[in-house]
Parts: sequence; C-alpha cells; structure tokens
Amino acid sequence: MRIVSLLAGATEMIAELGCLDQLVGCSHECDYPPQVQNLPVVSSTLIDTNTSSAEIDVQVKRIAHERESSSENALRALSVYTIDAQKLQELQPDIIFTQTQCDVCAVSQEDVERALQQSIGLTPKIIALAPYSLEDIWKDMLRIGKALKQEQRAEQVVARYQQRLAQLKERTQWLVEQQGGRKPRVAVLEWLDPLMAAGNWTPELVEYAGGESLFGVIGTHSPWLDWEELQRTDPDIIILSPCGYTLERTEQDISLLQRQHGWSALKAVKQGCVYAIDGNSYINRSGPRLVESAELLARAIWGPQLGIPVIEEGYRHIVE
Repeated sequence: MRIVSLLAGATEMIAELGCLDQLVGCSHECDYPPQVQNLPVVSSTLIDTNTSSAEIDVQVKRIAHERESSSENALRALSVYTIDAQKLQELQPDIIFTQTQCDVCAVSQEDVERALQQSIGLTPKIIALAPYSLEDIWKDMLRIGKALKQEQRAEQVVARYQQRLAQLKERTQWLVEQQGGRKPRVAVLEWLDPLMAAGNWTPELVEYAGGESLFGVIGTHSPWLDWEELQRTDPDIIILSPCGYTLERTEQDISLLQRQHGWSALKAVKQGCVYAIDGNSYINRSGPRLVESAELLARAIWGPQLGIPVIEEGYRHIVE
C-alpha cells in the first residue's frame, strides 16, 4: 500500500501503527518521527511564516475574507495551502490522509480534491479526519488502523493512551485534594498577537492535568480573546503555546505580552507561573503526543511534585 499523509498528526499515527514503510509522501508540516523528513513533500503554504505573528494573522484573515466574498468557482481557488499535483501523480498513492477540521491548520480535503482534478488516472482513497476532541482523535486512530489493516494494533495503542491519561488524572486529582480541592485556573494561549485561547481538545488536556481551563470549549474552535478578559480572569497559570510554533519561536513573541499594559500585574506573572510549551510538536498537533502534552501541562501546573517524568525539552519556564 502506498500512503500520502497531509496531516502531521496522522503521520505520527501511521508511525505508531508500524506502517512508515508504506508512507511515500507527506505534507510540509510532517516532521516526526525524524525519518519522515526524508520523504517527498507534496504540499506548501502560501503564508509567509517568517514574519510577525500579527502579519501571519493578517495574511490568514485576508485569504478567509477573499473566500467569503468570492463566487463559488473562485472560492475553490483560494486556500492557505497548495498541493503539488505532479508530485502526487509521480507517487501514485493508494490512500491520502487529510482533514476537514481546520483550513488554516493543515491541508484540507478540498485542497486534495482540487489537486486530484489536475491528475490523470489517479483515484486514491481519500480519508479525511476530523479531530475536534480527544475522543475524535482516538476514533481517527482506529479509522487509520482499519484503512491500513492494523485494527487490533490501533485498539491496543488507543487503550494505552487512555490508560496513561487515566493515571495522570488520578495523580493530579490527588494533588488537587491535597491543596483543599481547588484546581489552579489555567489560561492556554494559542496565539499571542492577537490573543487567542486554545479550544478543541486543549481544555480536556488541562482537565487531565488537574487544572481548570478558563477559556475555550471542548470540541469547538479556539476563540479569540480580549486582553481585558485575560486581565479580568487573572489566571493562576498562563501557558503560551502558539499554533505551529517551536519553543524558540514562542520565546521571540513573549515581548508582545510584556508590552501590554497590566501584564506584569497579572497573578501568574507576579508568581512566576508562566510557561511555554512547544505548540508545533505537542498541544496543537492532533496525534499521539497529546498524551505527552497533558503531562507537560501537569508539570507546568504542579511542578516537581507531579512525580511523573515528562519530556523536559517540550516546555520552558518563562522567567520575567
């Protein structure tokens, strides 16, 4: 079987199922496990990601506005991503994994269908994943397992994920009880200029980590956030995890927050409870490493008393 994955999370699931040898191409965002970086890349972004966060936001919103104001035919030509139809033709995939959850986060099903229209005799099976919650992600793993004839292994992997999360929740619930039953109030920021809180599965991750998620609703897109609302809620802990950003790129944007009036007066800032988590690898990627993401959140919330080993290079304590 010849597989092309256009979703980084799906690529990681394929690896977990032991099917990397069948992967013949991937998206420009697929970077884990490291060996996939040697595969042919069949997509690229039309957004200049080397500019400021504010300018990236402007570019994305400009494309969204053009989509909304264009005719139906023109609408299909507007996208944040482009697919190399000739490369797809060369790779001759039997299955293409894509997604329908977010046109900004990854290559969409519409992008794939548009590229296939330019191909001759290419009729792969398109499997579009729709990860909005953790339950959706587990279902996607099972769908991938079924498509790759690895159903039993997929069930075992999902059970292992769920067991780890259950163990984490048991530990963090005990920690909550030890401090009188009050959960730390946590704000996870998915974009810093303008502010956006993290939605979809992130509030669930915060819950497993023993915190109270202040913004975002499970299973819905991430909401924009007013600076005044952040000040009003005054979180106990602030997690910076911009979508698609590494820790190094996130640290470059911390000054955007520090320049805001009232930043230094926030409780989390005064008490040294501001952390950055690699959003590109963890929080924002709909794949197996969301389990590690929950553990990283718990480490940020509870510190060493968590008593569970975490991937230390996945997060940083932001010292003002």
